[in-house]
Amino acid sequence: MYFNVPYKTKQFFLVLIKLSIVVGAFYFIFLKLSENENLQFNEFVSFLNKNNTFSVKNILFLLILSISNWFFEILKWQQLVKTVQQISFKNALEQSLGGLTASLITPNRIGDYGAKALYYKKHLRPQVILINLLGNMSQMTITTIFGTIGLLLFVSHYQIDVDYYKVSRFGIVLLFISAFTFLGLKQTRFKIKGFSFLKIKDFIKQLPLKIHFYNFSLSLIRYLIFSFQFYYLLIIFGVDVDYSKAMVVITSMYVLASILPTIAIFDVVIKGSVAVFLFNFVAVNELTVLSIVTIMWILNFALPAVFGSYFVLNFKLPKISD
Repeated sequence: MYFNVPYKTKQFFLVLIKLSIVVGAFYFIFLKLSENENLQFNEFVSFLNKNNTFSVKNILFLLILSISNWFFEILKWQQLVKTVQQISFKNALEQSLGGLTASLITPNRIGDYGAKALYYKKHLRPQVILINLLGNMSQMTITTIFGTIGLLLFVSHYQIDVDYYKVSRFGIVLLFISAFTFLGLKQTRFKIKGFSFLKIKDFIKQLPLKIHFYNFSLSLIRYLIFSFQFYYLLIIFGVDVDYSKAMVVITSMYVLASILPTIAIFDVVIKGSVAVFLFNFVAVNELTVLSIVTIMWILNFALPAVFGSYFVLNFKLPKISD
């Protein structure tokens, strides 16, 4: 049925989809900045002006950190996808930012998988999705490792009122879930992003060791960059906290926020709520924390998504080979 659709009709629907993605992304960015229940936009701007956040030095350094963050993400994608097809850095840039824009309003940025896959011919798309999954898994692994260490240090250092009875019950439930998950993973019917665990396992094993090294190394570099960016914003706002103490809270915040399912556009709200709770223990006021989380979201999601809209509008389906 697909091949009976006239070419002009297919092009019309493609243009309509691209416009819908871009308009939707811009609308949600505007909505999140103008109607944030936790932080009013005029209060946010006033607070930034008061703290001289918009100085040329600060803006340039923050932009350099954001560009570096996305540079290594794009480089990671280029290195990963070359196992399927060789692409230039420019192509990797287009696919990464275009995928970000398309994923902005989808749960857990799942739209990024489909968006990047569309840049490739149909027979390559399953492998591209698996490659994308591998890249996201490595980033999540780094976040979990640092976050777990951070949480352990956080709980041991600060007096947190913990209901150990509820925690033990949660631990037992988690143990049962882990046991059932382990048994489920041994079944080929268990699927992640539509792929059986066995297929994912075989795909990962067949990739060169060098690719796995690049994947985890670049994920680590990205993590160190955006976590330092958060710390730098604390310094800008005059928060007197040393780097090690701040990193305990920052790493804890990222791991807790990452395990909560959310639409990317609401990521600022989730991280904001978690950050306010955690930074309260180091005496950082709520307005400062929410402002920093909002700036981080603007620099690392909203602005790249705006640039990515250009690539979405200029997207063309790959030609079908004979």
